Amino acid sequence: MNLLLLAIAPIFIIIIYIYFKDKYEKEPKRLLFYNVLLGAFISIAITSILYYASDFIIPLPNETSIFQQFIKAFFVVGLIEEFSKYVIVRYYAQRHKEFDEPFDGIIYAVMVSMGFAATENILYVLHGGYQTALIRAFTAVPAHATFGVLMGYFMGKAKFSNNKISLNLIGLLAATMFHGAYDFFLFIDFVPGIWIGAFISLFIGIFFSQKAIKHHQKNSNFNV
Repeated sequence: MNLLLLAIAPIFIIIIYIYFKDKYEKEPKRLLFYNVLLGAFISIAITSILYYASDFIIPLPNETSIFQQFIKAFFVVGLIEEFSKYVIVRYYAQRHKEFDEPFDGIIYAVMVSMGFAATENILYVLHGGYQTALIRAFTAVPAHATFGVLMGYFMGKAKFSNNKISLNLIGLLAATMFHGAYDFFLFIDFVPGIWIGAFISLFIGIFFSQKAIKHHQKNSNFNV
């Protein structure tokens, strides 16, 4: 039970944090909860199916090949996981009447991401124990939130733009690129010291995420 609480605690902290960043027009708690659930179950299901398919389409047997680990980080893990979240935001949250300002792209994308991260984190922590819980609370979980903010920033703009398709896809691309960069440096841990690149990419992502949050707060439809 303690491990389970440790696994979901950082998820709740980020959900509360991003909820209070929505300054002007709070989203219905029930709708936010639905998005978390969709991330926890539907996004995970989509990811599992696509991972299974990718094993046949793009077999990557050599774990010490930097090129193969690059493909795995960006085009398998990064793209598949972010696409599974994107589908929920694009076809459920973005179409909802409550999605009525650009900041909503951020909050809904983060909710879906936190649902995804919750399921993933529980599995890792129950297997890896307290040390895994502590490490992931400051790395993987905030990383998923960061990817969600970056995706949601563009998807929030897309809802109120004539360039909806391109902005939505830019959101998916941004999340995939940062996710891929973060994972890539972790996957090639056989190169001494290269893991530091994962933290650098995460810090850069957090920096841009804060900029994105402030931009949508400032330009909210309800900021009068």
